[in-house]
Amino acid sequence: MLPDEVKEQIIEIVGEQDFQDSYTNKLVYSYDATPQFQAMPDAIVAPHNTEQIAQIVKVCNRFKIPIVPRGSGTNLSAGTTPLEGGVVLLFKHMDKILEIDEENLTITTQPGVITQEIINQVEERGLFYPPDPGSLNISQIGGNINENSGGLRGLKYGVTRDYVLGLEAVLPNGEILHTGGKLAKDVAGYDLTRLLVGSEGTLGIITEATLKLLPLPPAKKTALTLFEDIHMAAKAVSDIIAHKIIPATLEFLDQPTIKVVEEFSKVGLPTHAKAVLLIEQDGDSHKVEQDIKSISTICKQNEAFEVHVAQTKEEAEALTTARRAALSALSRLKPTTILEDATVPRSEIANMVKAINNIAEKYELDICTFGHAGDGNLHPTFLTDVRNKEEIERVEKAFEEIFITAVELGGTITGEHGVGAMKSPYLHLKLGEAGINTMKQLKLALDPNQIMNPGKMFAKSNRKKVVIKHEYA
Repeated sequence: MLPDEVKEQIIEIVGEQDFQDSYTNKLVYSYDATPQFQAMPDAIVAPHNTEQIAQIVKVCNRFKIPIVPRGSGTNLSAGTTPLEGGVVLLFKHMDKILEIDEENLTITTQPGVITQEIINQVEERGLFYPPDPGSLNISQIGGNINENSGGLRGLKYGVTRDYVLGLEAVLPNGEILHTGGKLAKDVAGYDLTRLLVGSEGTLGIITEATLKLLPLPPAKKTALTLFEDIHMAAKAVSDIIAHKIIPATLEFLDQPTIKVVEEFSKVGLPTHAKAVLLIEQDGDSHKVEQDIKSISTICKQNEAFEVHVAQTKEEAEALTTARRAALSALSRLKPTTILEDATVPRSEIANMVKAINNIAEKYELDICTFGHAGDGNLHPTFLTDVRNKEEIERVEKAFEEIFITAVELGGTITGEHGVGAMKSPYLHLKLGEAGINTMKQLKLALDPNQIMNPGKMFAKSNRKKVVIKHEYA
């Protein structure tokens, strides 16, 4: 419970209507989309502007009250769970697109704008904002920036950080920081913009963002390629890139995922295939045609038994929508769905898929695998039931082995979902002690009272430490 003095000061800043501390309201914001993590906040606060946020932060910093910035709560790493209580900040009043600058190809937005709304608004003007996380219909751009979200188009176009040109943010002491701007080049000092992107709310609160836009590609084609051998599908991915073709999307689904997605979406996905690659290319119409033909040839050379190119825009959109529905489809099968985020070099995809299958068999678990094969970002998805404690223990052991395997293959524990609380015990596998210590020093320098989203990124000392044993090297 917040001290009365703190509650009174925050209400004075935002008004009674934007301060909630009833049990029902707190329960709603006690969890996010991540299974197994829940903690009650002390209050829910919805500020109207940057100045109010700065005042709230000053109050919380003075009394050492935790602050958890929260968008739509779609993250999958427990990044917005208020593990140490405190104040959850909502951005429902800060949901405006402030400017679309067609001369400088930028958009300036508040953090509460839905990602799909940004995409829609700029495409009406013939412009393009490429980052497209799976939750784009409900996720907020501030959350995307905090998590450095990726998406299906990450192979060709990169992730959120590649489009953030400038930020306004409130630091843990309540000061307002401005970084970057509408600039194609800017090397003045440390890159504070990139430091904040992906920091998961542990260094400050993003209140405004200036994002880079591109011209909207004039043409697009989508192909579905079917394989009897999952390893040949993985090899086809490497061969496409090796031929210097960079598709806009290059997605992978294994057979269990295909069956579930088809049952859910009814778009005619081939459930008899052991693996499917969904490939989309965009750009100049002649180059798109040329690339799709080359991709078809490469897939057939890698034993694809069928290559189908969508003939209409509607058919292409149906295929892409079905892929985006993979998590929703899988979540219907069992009470708990745990979506992981292991990423490896493209050349190691086949080995990673094999390891995932072996781990599933070892621990007698149902794991469906899909993901962004073009950039090596696979999503092994555990179908389980959190009420089955014995099975959940096996799940935890399995995804620990998946993280270890990914790092041993030259990969990472997360390609786009973030660290949050869920993966903090495994961060040292990727960064090493020097990396962890450097991050901690940065955190302490900016947030000495540790009020900004505590319990995230850094593992608690009482949580177990994982050591790589090189079983899969």
